[in-house]
Amino acid sequence: MDEAEARGPLAGLVVADCSTVLAGPLCTMLLADLGAEVVKVEPPEGDATRTWGPPWVGSEQAGTRTAAYFLAVNRNKRSVRVDLRAEPGKDILRRLLGRADVVVENFRVGGFARLGFDEAELRRINPRLVHLAISGYGTHGPDAERPGYDAVVQATGGLMSITGAADRDGGEPTKVGVAISDVVSGLFGTIAVLAALLERGESAPGSPDGSRPGQRIDVSLLASTLAVLINQAQNAFVSGVAPGRHGNAHPNIVPYEAFETADGRLVVAVGSERQWVRFCEALGVPALAADARFASNGERVVNRDVLRPLLAERLLMRASAEWQTALEAADVPCGPILDVAAAFAAPQAEALGMDVQVEHPLLGALHQVGFPFAFERTPPSIRSAPPLLGEHTDAVLLELGYEAGDVARLRSMGVV
Repeated sequence: MDEAEARGPLAGLVVADCSTVLAGPLCTMLLADLGAEVVKVEPPEGDATRTWGPPWVGSEQAGTRTAAYFLAVNRNKRSVRVDLRAEPGKDILRRLLGRADVVVENFRVGGFARLGFDEAELRRINPRLVHLAISGYGTHGPDAERPGYDAVVQATGGLMSITGAADRDGGEPTKVGVAISDVVSGLFGTIAVLAALLERGESAPGSPDGSRPGQRIDVSLLASTLAVLINQAQNAFVSGVAPGRHGNAHPNIVPYEAFETADGRLVVAVGSERQWVRFCEALGVPALAADARFASNGERVVNRDVLRPLLAERLLMRASAEWQTALEAADVPCGPILDVAAAFAAPQAEALGMDVQVEHPLLGALHQVGFPFAFERTPPSIRSAPPLLGEHTDAVLLELGYEAGDVARLRSMGVV
């Protein structure tokens, strides 16, 4: 395996990460995991998530205290601390963009342009640059100027309206337990960047230098949240009725939810008619499978309020582990509800390598979430721990052509 293969499929690409918080940094971390060189351009105060603790690693006295939140999405990056409000700071970014393939930013709409980096300037600096702009609500429309915050977008994007227990069960609209609007925006951003790089290619017939130009990509938290409503959005389109909340139950499949057992809860996912028959047999109630009211998934959805109490009563009779053994023997999908620590400690998560350890020169050993993808020939890798603020400023500036004296002058001016 050569060096590029060892680093991953994106080895050789350079990404300027001018984003903060979650959506942009997640996107750039994925690109970095896949081999890209990512330079994180941070404001003088640093990415806000550095202070979103506890929990912390490092110490305040040593100047290394960093929130776990920051560590989650910033590995494999080098940090440069730059004041982009100052002209010398803008010049640093211009030099970086000149050698970059991608720039990712999440300024308020128009904010990057107001700093002096509008599309014309970006094209002048580097015609092949792919520019990903992440915003809360997109670049036009009545809400375009609003700041984008995950919890608000989960609310206004319809996601909270379908999450949580039903009103009759004492529930209320509930946000997802992670900042999912930010997360899916970062994922869509990554997909879009890869598509733009593929389209740009290495060469294009007819262009002056044999290559296609880069392009701008806009991804918003709102559009991303609406996009992941998937079947619930289609349910609303088809029926004309806004879907409600079903707690842990599925709006279109029954039974597909969590049930109480004699000692806890067990999630059951009956996804086919054959599984339904086997499920009833494993529960010792084969007559339910022959009942006309429950003969098909469509009938079970219509009659869920009749069926569910029958199943719930039966599942209360034995412990979760006993039911899991019986259902797995019948090839019916099921599983216990694990907390986060238990989920990572589970044998299958261990087999997938989802808890990995990386050594930081000052913070010590850090546990990180492993990769959700595996490559046969060009595997992703964790090459460096999440950086301290400005940890690589001097090294990056020297690579960009600054002399040591220039770096010292910029530091004395407070630009870096």
